[in-house]
Amino acid sequence: MEKFSIGMIGLGTMGSNLMLNMADHNHSVIGYDKDPLKVKTLKAIPNYTNIDATVDISEFVSKIQKPAKIILLVPSGPIVDFVIKDLVPFLQKGDIIIDGGNSFYKDTDRRFNELKEIGIHFMGMGVSGGEEGARTGPSIMPSGDPEAYDQVKAILNDVAAKYKDLPCSRYMGNASAGHYVKMVHNGIEYGMMQLIAETYDLLKNGLGLGNDEISDIFTKWNKGKLSGFLIESAAYVLLQMDQTNGGHLIDFIKDVARSKGTGKWTSQDAMDLQVPVPTIDMAVIARDLSAYSNSRDKISSYNKKASIKDHDLEIKDVESALLSAFALTYIQGLHLIRVASRAYNYNTEMKDVVNNWREGCIIRSGLLENFEQVYMTDGFDGMILSDEEIYKLVAKHMPMLKKVVLFALQNDFGSSAFASSATYFNMMSTKLSPMNLIQGLRDLFGAHTFERTDQEGTFHHIWK
Repeated sequence: MEKFSIGMIGLGTMGSNLMLNMADHNHSVIGYDKDPLKVKTLKAIPNYTNIDATVDISEFVSKIQKPAKIILLVPSGPIVDFVIKDLVPFLQKGDIIIDGGNSFYKDTDRRFNELKEIGIHFMGMGVSGGEEGARTGPSIMPSGDPEAYDQVKAILNDVAAKYKDLPCSRYMGNASAGHYVKMVHNGIEYGMMQLIAETYDLLKNGLGLGNDEISDIFTKWNKGKLSGFLIESAAYVLLQMDQTNGGHLIDFIKDVARSKGTGKWTSQDAMDLQVPVPTIDMAVIARDLSAYSNSRDKISSYNKKASIKDHDLEIKDVESALLSAFALTYIQGLHLIRVASRAYNYNTEMKDVVNNWREGCIIRSGLLENFEQVYMTDGFDGMILSDEEIYKLVAKHMPMLKKVVLFALQNDFGSSAFASSATYFNMMSTKLSPMNLIQGLRDLFGAHTFERTDQEGTFHHIWK
């Protein structure tokens, strides 16, 4: 019996699309799902002789070439553990399990270590690009031990998106590095979407533009440095018409946004590692705040908001502000990955992270070219804002970012992501901060000690 080169567990849209992508690249794939309908649907796809599917997990494993290579595309959390528990009795030492979902990186580390004890390789693999990306070429962020990666590298490179003919599937490092990088990718995505939403708010309710006009603006911006999937998608969303009531669909969508955890995980881990990511933090907070719609309705009735005052804010100012805030959101996320790589012994190459995001993923944009150039420089191993060219790129647009923030504050717009981006830049580029006073206060009331500018060591002052 001819055996399949790889297996797929989870035959939802993502799993099925990735299977077809693999089959298109001449890889034979067998799928497994407990849902007979999903299995039947996949088997009914015409013109694919190199795919199959089953509801029998024993049959599934027996039909895969050894060492078995199995990708899981199931919801993150306990379901992953349940699937692994069902799968392990049919595996042998040297087999490889690859979790392609959005699992929390600490869960991935636990699974990595538990399976290592019984001789089974476990890989955490971030996948970005959604349903379309899975079918035509996603951004893939694999990690785990190099031995396992080497055995699946060719398949991943074949199905990944390509940038300048190079696959966006570089190895991210040890253990859970792939899921960590994908987590931060999603955190950056949170920040960028919040900035786009605030831009939409300012253009519509500040400058009085209609949905079609804003869509045209986004389409124009998508041809320049702001080009990317999210700007392109925002232009598309704003044009969609509602089939029920007529008019633009966007005007009938409730203004409450929810999250699935990756943005929150990014903020939490950044705080644990003491890495500032304020734009991402505010994007998470903005979603949480939006959920209090009843309270917002009541409180807004007290607010006698004045009409927009005369101003000199122009569309080009908003474009520049968005460019600098996008850049600062990337900078925050990349800083976090760099610190985490050292803290968790990932040994992640930052140039590979940026390369993986150039095509196929949700946060791809023209700005990544600037970061990639820096990381390709021999010897660069710092925070990327410390690179002079990156600093100049952001600083060039800072006057317009400040202009937008002032307009938002003066006219009662909740532009928290824009404001936090500007404040981050100001604080990060300030030689002397006011934290000396905080250290003095801490020593006064808690004897926490402080460091001095003129001597080495720690000191305590008798304040009385």
